[in-house]
Amino acid sequence: MSLATLAEVLQPALRDGRAVAGLVCLGWEDMRAYIAAAEAENAPIILQAGPSCREHTPLPVLGKMFGYLAENASVPVVAHLDHGYTYDECKMALESGFTSLMYDGSRKPLAENIEETQRIVEMAHAANISCEGEIGFVGYDGGEESAGTDPQEAALFAKQTGVDAMAVSVGNVHLQQKKEGGLDEQRINAIDAQTTVPLVIHGGSGVPVDQRSKLASSTSICKFNIGTELRMAFGDALRTAVNLDDARFDRVQILKETHDPVEQAARIVIRALNQPGV
Repeated sequence: MSLATLAEVLQPALRDGRAVAGLVCLGWEDMRAYIAAAEAENAPIILQAGPSCREHTPLPVLGKMFGYLAENASVPVVAHLDHGYTYDECKMALESGFTSLMYDGSRKPLAENIEETQRIVEMAHAANISCEGEIGFVGYDGGEESAGTDPQEAALFAKQTGVDAMAVSVGNVHLQQKKEGGLDEQRINAIDAQTTVPLVIHGGSGVPVDQRSKLASSTSICKFNIGTELRMAFGDALRTAVNLDDARFDRVQILKETHDPVEQAARIVIRALNQPGV
């Protein structure tokens, strides 16, 4: 298959009561494992290049990697820029073959966030690709505090920007290693009552798996971003492989041994989001 846009995978998910996994990539090894997991579960997948990934690998290279994987995959694959902070960064992702741009203006005043997100949406739609925006700031575990999404502001943001997906702050936190607390379902329902745009949960690793399944099947949440729990699976597998033999030094052989554990962890994530009627 070829690359898909975000809208092309989220609209069917919204219709069918499912969600698509937005899996945070850091390198070739996890990207390849995520594709294998999606194929095993026969589900679309969103490969995401966040800020730390882009610090390590340039966007044009990431675009080629995502494109190659998509062309050889049996399921739809979205090449997604996660947390783009500037117009120029989003433009570079578009020119590098990405099919989905996420502009994050969530730290900015509402009017400025709307204006800047609308500009990215117009650029994306002119190129026949998708755009995700964020309204309400999602904080970081042990770092910046979240600012919850106001349902009326979310409705205004969705209407004026024309985003294909809208990330919201409803109790979710980036970089959580434990699944604690869960999301504010009352706030989610209030946002749902104001808008019909597909919703996105950043910091999905901190959300209990049962709640992910429930919200995917019963609300407009169509995309869960998952990074930390998969990085933990990769780290555990890498540590095991390295410690197996103190004399090992071949990185290719060592990294190969991360594939199966990461694929299995990703399959669990994907499967939980594809259980209509839960």
